[in-house]
Amino acid sequence: GLLETQSFHEADEDVVTDVDFTSMISEEEKEELKIELAKLEDEISTLRQVLAAKEKHLVEIKQKLGISLMNELKQNFSKSWHDMQTTSAYKKTHETLSHAGQKATAAISNVGTAISKKFGDMRY
Repeated sequence: GLLETQSFHEADEDVVTDVDFTSMISEEEKEELKIELAKLEDEISTLRQVLAAKEKHLVEIKQKLGISLMNELKQNFSKSWHDMQTTSAYKKTHETLSHAGQKATAAISNVGTAISKKFGDMRY
């Protein structure tokens, strides 16, 4: 009956089962749902039109202010780059690479000194 509860879930909740709900609701409820569906579709259409008008207005204002897409991209890139540089992961990586670079420079310098010394020894 109507008071009995039935579970529509299967053992695996990720599996979606097709349940025919149309047989569970009256014709009157179906008509109400169709009306509600039409209203929602109309509202969504109206909202899309409003959004499009606002986006157009936004572009017009940006043009008047001299804000171009390229300027926005540059600003966004600069902000993103700055944000990334301030992260602890970036700082640690930068320090590690900087330290490794210093060690590599010292090692190359030592090799250069050793080679110069060898050439110096060969002159005698």
